[in-house]
Amino acid sequence: MENPNPTLDGRTVLEIQDIMAILPHRYPFLLIDRLMEIERKKRIVAIKNVTINEPYFAGHFPNFPIMPGVLIVESIAQAGGALLLTEIPDRDSKLMVFTGIERAKFRRPVVPGDQLRIEIDVLNWKPRAVRMQGRCTVEGKLACEAIVMCQLVPRQKEAPPEAAPTAASVDEPALEPVTRE
Repeated sequence: MENPNPTLDGRTVLEIQDIMAILPHRYPFLLIDRLMEIERKKRIVAIKNVTINEPYFAGHFPNFPIMPGVLIVESIAQAGGALLLTEIPDRDSKLMVFTGIERAKFRRPVVPGDQLRIEIDVLNWKPRAVRMQGRCTVEGKLACEAIVMCQLVPRQKEAPPEAAPTAASVDEPALEPVTRE
């Protein structure tokens, strides 16, 4: 019998190495730690373990750390992106980008020690774009909800690094240093 969900390969959970094989995001911007459920083109559930070691807590806010709402919405998009990208055979040549965010509401702060449960339901699926309803909860209590739209775009091929121009290779005159009087 064929596995109805080839993404999970018979497993019930996808761990961080599996997620990194799907998403291009990396530290410090990979905002999901585990995929708990996947129903192809319909639903995904992800987990984000929030720790004090997150780099944004240094400034948001000193002595009162709260996960920025925009990063909670980004975790919704990344979970949705994991669902979308598992359907794309050439995902290494594509990026998933935001095209819209609607009705984002923040109900309670997310703080170090929380486990964010990110539940995504697909509202509209097209081959290159998706519209999803995301809900984030902590201990069963709603922390954030939003509708996000994402689209696949071609990934730019990396150009070889160019040598820095030298004074002899620049056609424009050198700028004089500015002095204050």
